[in-house]
Amino acid sequence: MAAKNVSLTDYLVVNRSKRLKNTFVYQIDKIIDWKKIEKTLLKYDKRDSKAQYSSLLLFKMLLLQTWYGLSDYEIEEKVNDSLSFSYFCGLSVEEPSPDHSTLSRFRTAMTQAGVFDKLLDVINKQLEEKQIIVKNGILVDASIVSSPYKPKGKKQYTVTKDNNTGESQLEKYVCDSVDTQAAYSVKGNKIYYGYKKHYASDNEGLVLAVETTSANVHDSKVFKKLLEKMALPLSIPVKADKAYYSEENISYLRANKLKNHLQHKATRGKKLSYWEKVFNKLISKERFKIERTFGSIKRWFSTGKARYKGLAKMHTQNVLEAICYNLYRSPKILLYGRKK
Repeated sequence: MAAKNVSLTDYLVVNRSKRLKNTFVYQIDKIIDWKKIEKTLLKYDKRDSKAQYSSLLLFKMLLLQTWYGLSDYEIEEKVNDSLSFSYFCGLSVEEPSPDHSTLSRFRTAMTQAGVFDKLLDVINKQLEEKQIIVKNGILVDASIVSSPYKPKGKKQYTVTKDNNTGESQLEKYVCDSVDTQAAYSVKGNKIYYGYKKHYASDNEGLVLAVETTSANVHDSKVFKKLLEKMALPLSIPVKADKAYYSEENISYLRANKLKNHLQHKATRGKKLSYWEKVFNKLISKERFKIERTFGSIKRWFSTGKARYKGLAKMHTQNVLEAICYNLYRSPKILLYGRKK
């Protein structure tokens, strides 16, 4: 009996599972129930029901794009070229990737619908069920995200005339390349232009809630808004540095029966006591975990700068990075457990 001819495509499909079992994307597929993610996406996906590509496929492309620090053009090319990427997205070997413009329009539509915060919650609930996320303590901190779209050169103005009086007036001219929703901030001796991403995490640094502001907004002003995004057990300790120490925030913690683990702040005429200094050192030993989160996201995903212009799009970037960070750490936590 003559042997059956096997094409290259058939060979790749048959051997796909053998080649992908040790890849990161294969491990994530075994942890997450994507049907729950798709259900959330479909509530907000207003595209034609006959759209060629599903919202879940496009969302998975956004995850891959964030994990590997790729542009819209690069992720399109990578999904077409990579067996593991196409597998993760649910594409067969013969199917082409969605083009970069389709991905961009999808991201914009989902940003306008405010769906990414909801996706973070849905994914985190699954991680809680697997004991990857454990809410036995909350860490709060913020990090500046520099924007390349800052004002450059001298300020420019245009001269216009009032139609009624005929008098000349000066109007500030804003270049299209400038992100007007970003702002300047000073940290240490450096001046930054951009945004702040505010994270609340569990004790291992896995992100539970995200807020995005312009860089000039003080950290303490976002404290309550972050905590209100989460369902927290009573008496859970909330740890943060002295920037968050204020009567308003302390009162909020007390009113919501949350433990106040904010670092004490010295004021004019009132130095910290010995025990307040000891307390601050103890909190510092825990706070490094959320600082590690910011550093790991920057290092692992080749990020740290604003990819987009505008507060809404930057919030999408920050939430996607949080989702990707939680998923990236999940396989190892599931395998080795959480540190005691």
